[in-house]
Amino acid sequence: MIRTGAALAAGLALSVLAAASAEARSNVAPAAAFAPEYGDTLPPIGYVSFCARHRDDCQPVGYMTPKARIDSRRWDLLRQVNRYVNRKIRPVTDLELYNRPEVWEYPTTAGDCEDYVLLKKKYLEGLGFPPETLLITVVLDEKGGGHAVLMVRTTKGDFILDNRRDAILPWNKTGYTLLKRQSQQDPRRWVSLTRRPGQGKGMRIFGNN
Repeated sequence: MIRTGAALAAGLALSVLAAASAEARSNVAPAAAFAPEYGDTLPPIGYVSFCARHRDDCQPVGYMTPKARIDSRRWDLLRQVNRYVNRKIRPVTDLELYNRPEVWEYPTTAGDCEDYVLLKKKYLEGLGFPPETLLITVVLDEKGGGHAVLMVRTTKGDFILDNRRDAILPWNKTGYTLLKRQSQQDPRRWVSLTRRPGQGKGMRIFGNN
């Protein structure tokens, strides 16, 4: 049977639509690639003090990009920033640096885990990553100690930048227990990442060992 030109065009259009739909589905990360949230929680006291000193860095942007688009160029930027800050900053405790147990501040040559996070976040914002996709996150490490990392929400999932390693890992491949992170809607508001919101309450954050 000889197909008419109209029928052939319709068939080609359907094939193109089917291919585009399949490609779109292949680019959608599964739900498990994103860390679940369990409601509001209190921010770390060190972060509250940081925002009192750096008010402009703790303001909502007024709009929200749910997930940063990730491609090879942006992935390379993430790796470069993570490695650069990990090399640039010497790990020391807040007690050693400030003679105080909990201080969050942009580091220049030395700092604790949360200081690495603040600097990485600042650099990545300067490179065009939406600030609402760069989320300070508090975790329990393998030894049960408090630790801070940077979570990047991307179209491929949630990934962790960590001062303890140069490799950038999915949120559920770090060996850490995620406790809480900044809200994407408002960086001053924090959300729980555990069904046990009291877990880690009153915990100090140490991240340089």
